[in-house]
Amino acid sequence: MPPIETTIDSSDESPDSFAKSSLVTAELVSDPVVDAELVPRWKRALASVGRWSLLLILALMTFGFLSSGLSPDPSAIFDEDNAKSAVAQDENVNDIGAEAVAIALNDNPATAIEPVSLRSTESQPPGKTNSKKSDSELALVTGKIAEQWRAELDSRGLEAAPMADWLTVCRRLSLALAGTGLSLEEIRSLQRLPEADRVETHRERLLSSERFHHYWAERTARYLVGADEGPFIFYRGRRFRTWLAEQYAKNTRYDELVRMLITAEGVWTDRPEVNFHTVTFDSGDNAPDPIRLAARTTRAFLGVRIDCLQCHDDFLGNVSLGDASWIMSCGADDATIQAASEGDAKYVLREGTQEDFHSLAAFFTAATSEGVQGLKDKRANYEYQYLYADETVPVEPSVPFLRELLPPRPTNQQDDSDEADVEETAEEVATQEVVADEPDAAPEFGDLPRYLSDRERLAYWLTHPENKPAARAAVTRVWTLLFGQPPAIETDYGFQVGEVDNLPLDSPPSPMIETLTEAFIESGFDIRKLIRCITDSPAFRVSSRADFDVTEQHELAMAVFPVTHLRSEQVAGAAIQAGRVKTINRDSSFFVQLQQFGNLNDFLKRYGDLGEDEFTQQPVTITQRLVMLNGKLINETASPNPILNASSHIEMFARDDEDVVRTLYLTVLNREPSERELEHFVERLTKESREKNDPPTSRKQEITDLTWILLNSSEFAWNH
Repeated sequence: MPPIETTIDSSDESPDSFAKSSLVTAELVSDPVVDAELVPRWKRALASVGRWSLLLILALMTFGFLSSGLSPDPSAIFDEDNAKSAVAQDENVNDIGAEAVAIALNDNPATAIEPVSLRSTESQPPGKTNSKKSDSELALVTGKIAEQWRAELDSRGLEAAPMADWLTVCRRLSLALAGTGLSLEEIRSLQRLPEADRVETHRERLLSSERFHHYWAERTARYLVGADEGPFIFYRGRRFRTWLAEQYAKNTRYDELVRMLITAEGVWTDRPEVNFHTVTFDSGDNAPDPIRLAARTTRAFLGVRIDCLQCHDDFLGNVSLGDASWIMSCGADDATIQAASEGDAKYVLREGTQEDFHSLAAFFTAATSEGVQGLKDKRANYEYQYLYADETVPVEPSVPFLRELLPPRPTNQQDDSDEADVEETAEEVATQEVVADEPDAAPEFGDLPRYLSDRERLAYWLTHPENKPAARAAVTRVWTLLFGQPPAIETDYGFQVGEVDNLPLDSPPSPMIETLTEAFIESGFDIRKLIRCITDSPAFRVSSRADFDVTEQHELAMAVFPVTHLRSEQVAGAAIQAGRVKTINRDSSFFVQLQQFGNLNDFLKRYGDLGEDEFTQQPVTITQRLVMLNGKLINETASPNPILNASSHIEMFARDDEDVVRTLYLTVLNREPSERELEHFVERLTKESREKNDPPTSRKQEITDLTWILLNSSEFAWNH
């Protein structure tokens, strides 16, 4: 029915008449109002219940996804066939406090710590024969290191401390490989194994875990690209660290990793290794800075500081370069060795010059920025005006020592000014003659191509098996990460504190470092095998406590394990892990990972981070102690939280007060309490003792205080 419209007589101007007409119109055109009583009340109630039920289900599903970690398959860690036999062999293992926390008390002995297999992640899984061969080689290297360790101590008249217990060694491994302490879950799992297998099992779990891959990627990135953010557009630090973690997960050979970094090409977002070069764009006018790259390369891959040679020759004797007798080519004949020992001029070190630095920097001018195409490789073209010189001169790419290992540079390669591509076809290269400075000195390492670009030549030289200083620098890096300080330098007057990136060529490595360097080269530059060699040595297994007076010479000679202050990320990682019963990893709940990320960043900002100088031993500052005493992380870790915190779980599930103390010590300090400590804190937890306090305290408060005390103890913040 069409709407009814009313007409108003213009002659009728009374207000009452107009209002009456408008009301009639509104009543006729308005929709009819439906009475709510027409819908049964029970249907409305049922619809409301359905909507709320659906909302509740969605909320529970979301909470379950965020709060629950995926339980790993037990077979991922243990062989199911050998799980029962492993437990049967360990019937006499001390199981004190085994029921302290319900989460850690799984009756299944195959409790998985990491959701990964213990099998090697190498590209070609080794067979049984290779495994036996690898074990025998490891035993030979470890035995030789043990003999050298004992002989060195005897020659110095130093007494060695006894070997440390398995819990102490496992804590050292966790701090070095994952940046955290042991979790209670890991300790309970290891206690179910024979004691002789616990250290090796824990090490292999860590080497196969994502925690090790990401932690060592972060540490590696620090000395490769620094700890700064870098240029905003041309540098992707997180992408670079993720790529390094992938290389550790694949167990990429160290020499292959160095080659990928030196010869990287492409866009920094698509090829993460390019970020090694683009991090220097901020000082190179949107192009890699050869000066910074040369300084970074010598420190990171050679362990030599030649930065001062950028401006002037060495006139103080601080930089010695050349071919010393100890870095002679491996397999040298008797005549060469005899000549070196008699002081042949060829094997006498010289003072460094500006040319040494800038000839190395010349290699990196081959990496040029091509806009959207990223980094491209061209012919190196470098000029520099030396001190006291009147004009710039072209500088040919060269290396500061062992120049006979550097592949020859082709003389037929065209300059960049012709805009020609340096990659020629195989037929064209085969028809051209390559001229070398010393044709007879061409290296025989691997299958040397007919043509190598300038950066490929540098990468070839850095990774050559006979370049012992480069291999020694890699061994020193790994040693420093495991021990928390660089290996000492041996002198006629005793041992001196070494530096991780300043290994003078005029100072030969110690016998242990030399043995590890040779084993590292023979293993094919395998980082994991190097870690196994070092962690199996008595230098890593020895205790930090002794019955005699421990001096600095004892620590530098590795007669005792060196006591070093934990780095800032290790303090934060150990504190965060001490607040959880289960191991915190990539399979932990979203809430736990988010809290870990926030607490870690906030703690590092307040506690302080040394960046690239993280291995410089510095005293604990007042600010750092205040952060530990009053900081948010420590207080949250110790405070009662029945959902997340380990202290609350221990309080709820421990059988008695003795179990509480024992389990807290294992969770925070990763050791059993002494008899005196156990007696003291058990007494404090008793009801009679708590009622004597003014005001009286609860059992929960005493447990919170004990957790806080352990977290703030000096023992917690030191590697020992």
